[in-house]
Amino acid sequence: MKNFLYTVLLSLIVASCAPGGEQTHKIEDLENFLALVEEENKKDGPVIYSASWISSNFITYDSQKVIADYGTRYTLKSLERSRQASNFDNLDTSPENKRMLSILKSSFVMPPPLDKTLASELSQISTGLEAMYGTGEYCYEDGACYDLEAFESIIDNSRDPDELLKAWKGWHEIGKPMKPMYMRMVEIGNEGSKDLGYEGLSDLWFSKYDMPADEFLDETDRVWEEVKPLYDALHCHVRAKLNDYYGDEIVSESGPLPVHLLGNMWGQSWSNIYDLVYTEESNSNSVDVTKIIADKNINEIQMVEYAEDFFISIGFDPLPETFWERSLFVKPRDRSVVCHASAWNLDPANNDLRIKMCIERNEEDFITIHHELGHIFYYQAYNHLPTLFQGGANDGFHEAFGDLLTLSITPDYLTKIDFISEEQANIAKEDPIGLLMKQALEGVVVVPWALMLDKWRSGVFNGDIKEDELNTLWWQLREEYQGIGTSDDRTEEYFDPGAKYHIPGNTPYTRYYLARIMQYQFHEALCNQINFDGYLHECSIYGNKDAGEKIISTMAMGESLPWQDAFENITGSRKLSGTSILNYYAPLKEWLDEQNQDRVCGWN
Repeated sequence: MKNFLYTVLLSLIVASCAPGGEQTHKIEDLENFLALVEEENKKDGPVIYSASWISSNFITYDSQKVIADYGTRYTLKSLERSRQASNFDNLDTSPENKRMLSILKSSFVMPPPLDKTLASELSQISTGLEAMYGTGEYCYEDGACYDLEAFESIIDNSRDPDELLKAWKGWHEIGKPMKPMYMRMVEIGNEGSKDLGYEGLSDLWFSKYDMPADEFLDETDRVWEEVKPLYDALHCHVRAKLNDYYGDEIVSESGPLPVHLLGNMWGQSWSNIYDLVYTEESNSNSVDVTKIIADKNINEIQMVEYAEDFFISIGFDPLPETFWERSLFVKPRDRSVVCHASAWNLDPANNDLRIKMCIERNEEDFITIHHELGHIFYYQAYNHLPTLFQGGANDGFHEAFGDLLTLSITPDYLTKIDFISEEQANIAKEDPIGLLMKQALEGVVVVPWALMLDKWRSGVFNGDIKEDELNTLWWQLREEYQGIGTSDDRTEEYFDPGAKYHIPGNTPYTRYYLARIMQYQFHEALCNQINFDGYLHECSIYGNKDAGEKIISTMAMGESLPWQDAFENITGSRKLSGTSILNYYAPLKEWLDEQNQDRVCGWN
């Protein structure tokens, strides 16, 4: 079967590259081609996604072999579609058809050349790297073995610096064997990108934003410069508080923050050290959602039901029964799974929507569930469109809509769902700094991390970062953008980027940067539209159908129009801006500036 398919594809290449072939294509040819693509997408998509679902939920030799085989065949067919799409570049056709052709040509993340051997090798490397991450564990000399969840439990909860460093180092051991595989994957991907007409992977990745790649990257840097003073003020305060707690020998008063002390394996969120960095007496009045979940004995399924209720309250249709029957909510005891939370649109025609998540009964996962359902309801909103338009307006939109709802998890919202009383909500609102600090330790902290990660990856793709300096420049960029470092000597023996899922999993990360900026612009625009009168951080759109209609109408556009059109539909603007995030955290920034008056800020 594989040889037959490959023979067919080669014959298509020959036909599409025949002399004079480009001049003979007509509108009718294009419409027939797009109709064929639509038919094949509806047939092939559910099959490849089902195979991928199995490979993530049943990590075995056979499941990895199946997805590698399916992935190879699907990729080869998709590559040929892209090459055929190029034959219509000079054809005068509708904007809709031109957009479909553009999406077809830029739909890859890691394309191989149209070569069976290289496509198979790339597929095997990709699935192998994901499996290495999903089954990753480190065993100590005493025989004790820890996987990511076990190590994260220590990082999230311990205050012992030696124990924290040991756990951090243990998980990062998994990256070592990934390095040669990752670099080989990049080599093949660059070759495939050039075959598609791009300069390489970096050019391919940043060509998907309806504007020149250089102009887009300039925009991301411009917005970061707007947000940076807020991050710098937060960094300065957090470092001072960690220095108070751990002392000068562990936390310098002027250097980078030690990554293992930040309450998160990657230092991308500092929310787990909230109690160390905000120690005001009123801190005791903050809302502890984890405790509420435990006190109310809310189980994992019920946590998802609360998130679904939010979307229903603003006008979305309930999720189909198959979502509840087929999703993974709790980590199985009998097998290895990829526990990284994700949302799945397996069969759009039949609304087969699922999440895959090893839910923990805590506040962090309560928020994450709202985020993942943001993806699910986005799928549901645009699944009526042609398959080529079934996507976010840009890849940041999907993350932004998920994150948007988390900004509405306010004391007033928690009152409406009977988590707390009105009196408790009023008490919590008396301390806006405590509320904003808790959010900023995640929502602001992640911004430079999200920007830096793809800057490193782009440097690897285009060759600016060489194989013998992968880890060194990883940490240089982390210090430059985040002011984060490690007390451990991280030589080129290590491959610390591999300890973050999105590197071996080949998930572009700029989407998360865009999402963090856009979610605050979305939130401010919606709160203005519903005439909310009060501090921006107190606004919740829960139960507001007008806000829901604006969200649903934007989601329903899918990828059918340039992202600026969808952005304008919900915000009234076509331009990214850091102003909304600054407006949201304005009371916190003022407080931080007062706290930091006699401190040395910045880092060496």
